[in-house]
Amino acid sequence: MRIPIAIMVAAALAGCASRANDVTAAYVSPLTYESYTCDQLREEAARVSSRAVAATGAQNQRASNDAVATGVSLVLFWPAAFLVRGDGAQAAELARLKGEMDAIEQVSTRKQCGIEFQRAPQPVATPVAERG
Repeated sequence: MRIPIAIMVAAALAGCASRANDVTAAYVSPLTYESYTCDQLREEAARVSSRAVAATGAQNQRASNDAVATGVSLVLFWPAAFLVRGDGAQAAELARLKGEMDAIEQVSTRKQCGIEFQRAPQPVATPVAERG
């Protein structure tokens, strides 16, 4: 009986959507923005950033919904596992937007535009206490 439950748990968790912080940037060529002036780069960075914020919220909501569906399916009602959607178009869009921001930042740095790009704070790993 334990083996089917373990398989169901693994399958449900594998299908969960990723948190926005776990979505890696897709490659976008900096050549796309090479002809932009510093002002145009600033405007494009603001536009892409606002879209990335919206995509981040949508991706995190999807990850939360998947986590709830997984929990319900494992504890109460196994057919709820079919509600787990995993990553999809939202994650792909977020990856693309992150890639665009990276490309804009590279061109901005090369052109010395002085645009400050802020990164989301990375979670800090806490050390495991030594056993003694």
